[in-house]
Amino acid sequence: MDKDIQLRPREAGELKEAASRWTEEELTLINSWAFQGERVIHGNPSGVDNAVGTWGGALRYQSGKITPLKRVPMLKILLTNTKVPRSTKVLVAGAKQKILKFPAIMDPVLDSIDAISQECQSVLEAMPENPSPEYYPVLEELFDINQHHLNVIGAGHPSLDRLCRVTASHGLHSKLTGAGGGGCGITLLRPDTSPLTVEAAKRDLCACGFECWETNIGAPGVTLHSSSSLNAKVLHALLES
Repeated sequence: MDKDIQLRPREAGELKEAASRWTEEELTLINSWAFQGERVIHGNPSGVDNAVGTWGGALRYQSGKITPLKRVPMLKILLTNTKVPRSTKVLVAGAKQKILKFPAIMDPVLDSIDAISQECQSVLEAMPENPSPEYYPVLEELFDINQHHLNVIGAGHPSLDRLCRVTASHGLHSKLTGAGGGGCGITLLRPDTSPLTVEAAKRDLCACGFECWETNIGAPGVTLHSSSSLNAKVLHALLES
């Protein structure tokens, strides 16, 4: 679980970025405070979520080291919330217990997860130079293999299995994101995926009681917005809060 590629989602129709930008010093401060929030929620967080949320783009996390990826493609996904609550601390503790109990079994699984991350990184970094559709079946296979491995280490949940079955019935490939144990999953959308297919998948996911959004990953990090860039619905919500 300590080897991963992280990409920041971008909401569909994301608000326009204001002309002013955060300085590096300000970003460092934002990141440090965001990390303290992660500590309150997760106990001993990796620092990945706050880092990618602050600086955006994509990064690789391995053995406590965070390395930004210089270039990544913009990928379309479905982001689905199963609405199943989970505790990251409990899930991590359970995975560690399983690793300690069955090291000869679990260590190769972790090595395979690391190899999946390395292969994914190679594909993502190659795509901007050569945006070939042949990369998408590779990413889909990596999604499937990774999801099975995450189930093995104890990060799965019946709600996530259901999510994967529903999207698979529409020819789409999904995996959990975050700690697992419920929470959210992501579904990769090829550029040529039919809008009718996407809408049908969203309809079936919502019928399961899930929430679902179309979005992109590999987006900018924290941005400063002016009130004039907010749409009326968002501005009203802020004024009411």
